[in-house]
Amino acid sequence: MLILLPPSEKKLATTKPTPAISVYTGVLYQALDWPTLTPAAKKRGESVIAIISAKYGAIGPSDHIESYKAKIDNKLMRPSVGAALDSRERQLIIDCRSSTYKSVWTAPPEITVEVKVSTVVNGVRTVVTHMSKKTRGEITRWLLQSRATPQTPEDLYAIVSEKYPCALTPAAGQQPWVLEVIAV
Repeated sequence: MLILLPPSEKKLATTKPTPAISVYTGVLYQALDWPTLTPAAKKRGESVIAIISAKYGAIGPSDHIESYKAKIDNKLMRPSVGAALDSRERQLIIDCRSSTYKSVWTAPPEITVEVKVSTVVNGVRTVVTHMSKKTRGEITRWLLQSRATPQTPEDLYAIVSEKYPCALTPAAGQQPWVLEVIAV
């Protein structure tokens, strides 16, 4: 599996290069809670997480970066992010990126599952924005700790549905699979 994460607007104020997973301190990264993961879960994370950074492109958790303030220039970043991600082994892609970072690289729809987060208000499903980051961080943590590695969208659904009510919609045309998670 490959888990695509956005960076965090909130960052540790570092004056020297620090592992990316420590620089990003926003809601998603707080929910992921990297420091408390087991060594085995961290090792898995090192091999499956790609953070799409506005300044550094596609980076791993232990890649050293400096804290920065930058908005992503999709046109400028597209070639480097594409080169980094296109060279990865073809495997299930779990897309937890925010919309801002989706257009920098288009994942192959047939092997990509976009994680969307909703809530139910008065019996009606409503898309969640800010708290979706928290849920995506929790899902990433859950996947890193899981004994199983999802190979298919159905496998991903089975693992995530142990923790959250969710629904899986198949890919259609250029649209990826969608795992809609209901945040509780």
